[in-house]
Amino acid sequence: MMVPNPALSQEKAEDVNQQLHNSAADADNIEIVNMMKDQDASASENNRKKEHRRRYNHKSRLHSSRLSPIFLSTSLRDVQDEAAAVLEARVKELIEHLNNSTTSLETLRNSTCELRLLAKDMDNRILIASCGAITPLVSLLRSSDLVTQENAVTALLNLSISNNNKTNIVKADSIEPLIHVLKTGTSEARENAAATLYSLSVFEENKIRIGNSGAIGPLVDLLGNGTPRGKKDAATALFNLSTCTENRFTIVKSGAVKPLIELMDPATGMVDRAVVLLANLATTPEGRKDIAESGGINLLVEAIELGSPRGKENAAAALVHFCSDSTKYCRKVLEEGAVPPLVILSTSGTSRAKEKAIKILHYLRNLQQQAFNARRG
Repeated sequence: MMVPNPALSQEKAEDVNQQLHNSAADADNIEIVNMMKDQDASASENNRKKEHRRRYNHKSRLHSSRLSPIFLSTSLRDVQDEAAAVLEARVKELIEHLNNSTTSLETLRNSTCELRLLAKDMDNRILIASCGAITPLVSLLRSSDLVTQENAVTALLNLSISNNNKTNIVKADSIEPLIHVLKTGTSEARENAAATLYSLSVFEENKIRIGNSGAIGPLVDLLGNGTPRGKKDAATALFNLSTCTENRFTIVKSGAVKPLIELMDPATGMVDRAVVLLANLATTPEGRKDIAESGGINLLVEAIELGSPRGKENAAAALVHFCSDSTKYCRKVLEEGAVPPLVILSTSGTSRAKEKAIKILHYLRNLQQQAFNARRG
């Protein structure tokens, strides 16, 4: 998974917090300075001499050194508490704008944008959710204003990074509205909707719910027709959903194999993402049929020869399913010249890759033996 880039930089939100912090700290410093000036103005010559002696008294200096950190620490805590109170008040004000039906479009855009930025900070996520932001943000996923919709889905994506918030976002009936964004939003909104669905699908119980809600079709559409980043977000979400057996047939039926085969081109930079998803889909008869008919076996053999260590591992895992399924597929793997790269992988790959390569070679040897016996007979 991938966290999205908002239109405004996070530095702006950080600058606001920093200004609040600095202004509070400056106020304390000014008060201390004024107090010291008043004391100096009213002190007599004798008091100044006593102060001079006190500063050079060893015990007095020790006493001062013990008090000073306590004073500064207390002051810092006060500043932090004040900043936290100001932030909470601001968050509640922004949520009030979201809940108010009379809020102007400009205010709505600005409020969702500010929440979007604030939610990028880890410490703010629980605060924003606890103040009641999730429900109005989910409602705004159906906004006819695309800017507001984009801000709302991005804010929810940022909030969903917190595991506590994942549950609350799902409980707010967000799945269907997120699918609506996948179908109607801007490019960035669609990307972030896909990323949010991925984030929510980290919990096992959400995978079936998302799959049954109609999310897979729009995700497959984004996989085939989205921006490069949209395709990555869609592939990641679909992979997570494909780890649930019930969703694999739906993913295949929705036409995912064709765009995945296209993403096997190294120029896309997405070979590893495509291979791991194909490996999951190859566990189903429908998946194997679509992959084979789309020329996927040849590409999987190529991945074993030229791919990354992880890509080779997942390509071998996919081919195990083909070779164990039928002699026809096993023969196709043999015809594609898989033996040399598999032999290399069986000795130099990851432990899982070695295991899968040895299994495939076993199937291929059996096929060759059967062919030899048939010729002799």
